Amino acid sequence: MKFLGIDLGWQSGPSGLCCLTLQDNALSLQHLDRCVSLGEVLAWVDGCAPESVPAMVAVDAPTIITNETGMRSPDRLAHKYFGKYHAGCYPANLGRPFAARLVQFGQDLESRGFVHAPTIEAQQLGRYQIEVFPHPSMIQLFNLPQILKYKKGRLAERAEVLERLRDYILTVLPKHDPSLVIKDLPTIPKTGKALKAVEDQLDSIICAYVAAHWWYWGHQRNWIMGDADIEQPNPLKTGYIVVPSPPGAPVQKENVI
Repeated sequence: MKFLGIDLGWQSGPSGLCCLTLQDNALSLQHLDRCVSLGEVLAWVDGCAPESVPAMVAVDAPTIITNETGMRSPDRLAHKYFGKYHAGCYPANLGRPFAARLVQFGQDLESRGFVHAPTIEAQQLGRYQIEVFPHPSMIQLFNLPQILKYKKGRLAERAEVLERLRDYILTVLPKHDPSLVIKDLPTIPKTGKALKAVEDQLDSIICAYVAAHWWYWGHQRNWIMGDADIEQPNPLKTGYIVVPSPPGAPVQKENVI
């Protein structure tokens, strides 16, 4: 089984790309890349997971957007559960300039056989896609008091915080189940453009790991931020975000929070 993490460039920026493979309950890094256009990203997906190859694609971007204005259900839930960690979600609606291209990207994945998986049978081979959000996932996986703030600020401060993320990936993810052992990662650059490139790649690793965690454990150790109507939940209409549950959290009985 392969797990593809895509830190998608929402506007016109490059996308960070990561491919992990699972063998004997352990994950290994196969590819770490960065592409500029969405066409290049899809070509990368085709190369890593050709037709019929079991894989899950985790995208850091809203690929299901149906609301004309305001915020999607998962965006509101991100603020509810993770706002205190400064991990609120950027609101998405059809009025945003990025909406059409992101929805189309999800449809392009569907045309390749990657079905949306807001619910899943753990460890069932198939071709899936999910939406993820690295900041809340890092809060849960690394037991952080707030997000790692490497997106804004002075260059030296961003580099220092990004170094922490690099260290967490190398030292904490090997202790999780499934484990991800990476022998080395790109060093943290000292210039802005190069720093952003590594940032995108490290974010894509988190995306790919969340995909693996969702496939491996399903609802037992993950949350779905989606439709809040437990009576008739339909995350495929309102969007959803997969987030690992914190260590020791009770097993989730419903498929959404």
